[in-house]
Amino acid sequence: MPMVKNVEKKIWDVEGFQVNFLSSVGKNLRDNKKDMPQYPFTRKAPGDMTVSEWKQNRFNPNYPGLDVEVLDVVNMPVAGQTKLKNVRATYVDE
Repeated sequence: MPMVKNVEKKIWDVEGFQVNFLSSVGKNLRDNKKDMPQYPFTRKAPGDMTVSEWKQNRFNPNYPGLDVEVLDVVNMPVAGQTKLKNVRATYVDE
């Protein structure tokens, strides 16, 4: 099974945004934590989906007991009501 950093990279490759995996108490998981299931999606979520909906529909079912921050281009967590297309747009110039 892959390490956290590999799953985060797969989410970047599929979804087009950075994430931080967090423990259930909000601590950042170390990038070298092993035994993480791989991100199962191959197509990005619709741009009109919010961050909260992405967490509920894509992240939580695959990573129970963990939390995640969706990050903008300057590595700041974005609010749950933010649309994914707006998160992705912050990366356009990078």
